[in-house]
Amino acid sequence: MTPEEPPLRRPTLLKQLGPGLITGAADDDPSGIATYSQAGAQFGFGLLWTLVLTYPLMTAVQLVSARIGRVTDAGLARNMLKVLPVWAVLGLVALLFIANTINIGADLAAMGAAAELVLGWGDHVFTAVFALVSLGLQIFVPYHRYAAILKWLTLVLLAYVALILIIHVDWVAVGWGMVWPTIAGTAAITTVVALFGTTISPYLFFWQSSQEVEELDQDKSMHALNDAPGEAAGAFRRISFDTFAGMAVSNLVALAIMIGTAATLHASGRTDIQTAADAADALRPIAGQFAFLLFSLGIIGTGMLAIPVLAGSAAYAIGEALGWTIGLDRKPLEAKGFYTVVGAATLLGIGIDWSPIDPIKALFWSAVINGVVAVPIMAVMMIVVSRKSTMGAYTASFGLRFFGWTATAVMAAAAVAMFAM
Repeated sequence: MTPEEPPLRRPTLLKQLGPGLITGAADDDPSGIATYSQAGAQFGFGLLWTLVLTYPLMTAVQLVSARIGRVTDAGLARNMLKVLPVWAVLGLVALLFIANTINIGADLAAMGAAAELVLGWGDHVFTAVFALVSLGLQIFVPYHRYAAILKWLTLVLLAYVALILIIHVDWVAVGWGMVWPTIAGTAAITTVVALFGTTISPYLFFWQSSQEVEELDQDKSMHALNDAPGEAAGAFRRISFDTFAGMAVSNLVALAIMIGTAATLHASGRTDIQTAADAADALRPIAGQFAFLLFSLGIIGTGMLAIPVLAGSAAYAIGEALGWTIGLDRKPLEAKGFYTVVGAATLLGIGIDWSPIDPIKALFWSAVINGVVAVPIMAVMMIVVSRKSTMGAYTASFGLRFFGWTATAVMAAAAVAMFAM
């Protein structure tokens, strides 16, 4: 088949799910679970509207990321070099590495704490085990098999949907909370900023763009759309379905977590939740042992999904910016720098968990860094996807540009609000 020919068969719906689904699921990492739990426990159903608002915005940003990778056969950092000087790109990806490493440390700490809650021992031991298993899978399992593992891991998110099916929920109040915006006081504003920050995160942009490139490298029947216009219709149809579905999974699970904690913890007056493990522990006497186990196992499963995305996105960004050989489908000796970054981010995450650093404060600074870097990265993404010199005939539509720039403006406002507070 030549590059100009369309694919002979349309892939099944399941096969069309890939980078977008994994990206969306990784957004519900243990740190995100903590944020959603805090929002539900403290404000009940009052902030559910934020997730309705973020859905079209995060979908637009991820569509832009995927489009850039599929059209150009190059990741986000490599395309950013066409707009920004090398030093600026390196500065942004260095901050991304720092934020991701802190996030890995916080996620590992939450996973270890959840394991200790279930088994009664070994939080730091399990932290190290989870990290080393994740690292081993990334290094030694070929990409096409590893991607399948990540795809099946997304099923763990069903634990949070199951949670709201076994507790009593006031669905009228849920519907009202989803459509009627309410913000009462500084604490609510802070939580709204945190919700935006944990939902629209820079590491997700780099991951999905780079995964589109990995898909091209893996499937030799696929080509960069600038070189194979005949593949465009099928490629964009697949990207749209994958991304809309992946972001829907992300937000529906986040809604389930907020609804579950609002209906149990907030309703019983348990509003002081700091971590995902705190939420799981608080659920046990209120919602029962089964709800506690679902929540705890969900923390561990989502962490196993998110850690490789956090470490891998940093490695892709740094490797692209420096011109290294990159990719999870490469053998370690073929991409030494790439796997060094993956290993460093993961092992430093273990170090953060074992250190005297307060994981809550560390996560706060991770959010600050993400707030700083998200806005310029998103702005550059929108410039790249609008340039004919880069995207050829596949520049973003007006609707995609509108929602992409709106998301950028919202994140800029969130960053200003974060610093103001």
